[in-house]
Amino acid sequence: MSKQANNEWMSISDMMSGLMLIFLFIAISYMVRVEAEKQEMKDIALEYRDTKADLNEALFTEFEKDFKAWDATVTTDNAVVFSSPEVLFAVSKSEINNKFKTILDEFFVRYLNIISSAKYRDEIEEIRVEGYTSRSWKNSTSEKERYLKNMKLSQERAYNVLSYCYNLDSDIIQKQREWLEQHLRANGMAFAKPQEGEKARRVEFRILMKSEERVDALLQ
Repeated sequence: MSKQANNEWMSISDMMSGLMLIFLFIAISYMVRVEAEKQEMKDIALEYRDTKADLNEALFTEFEKDFKAWDATVTTDNAVVFSSPEVLFAVSKSEINNKFKTILDEFFVRYLNIISSAKYRDEIEEIRVEGYTSRSWKNSTSEKERYLKNMKLSQERAYNVLSYCYNLDSDIIQKQREWLEQHLRANGMAFAKPQEGEKARRVEFRILMKSEERVDALLQ
């Protein structure tokens, strides 16, 4: 091999070695980034699990003695569910019954005292008041009509519950009014997430945590 050819070969060899090193660095950087994202996702998931479990215990401890009288429960997802339709509203009406107003008087201030505390407030994205209905509607002529009327009814019920709670005369509500305005929402759900029998017609106070959105963002 001539000296010129040998020099050209050495130059090509050096270039290939350089490219291999570049690809190696890219591969290592990618692996490090993937591992960092996996660890971040794990940390957020653990944070969400621990905060969610701790909040669940706080809600259950606070309301354990009241749930039976209210026909209410708290789910593992920290939704407080009121399931007695004859207590909540009259059939096909959105005005809150007096019995449910009395329950809300006892419930919401204590509920707000927990969720707006320093321990949880910065982890909460939304507090949703959700209204649900059955699938039926007297004298309706189609499934479409039943759906639209129940959607309207569930939205009005959710709004009325939110409005009643927001307007309660309480020091903590006055103190946390700005925070409530940023986080409290009313959603009409019609007959989404169907339940058996009378429990289809219910009201839920549901909490969305910020860590849930962070996990979703990482997954995307």
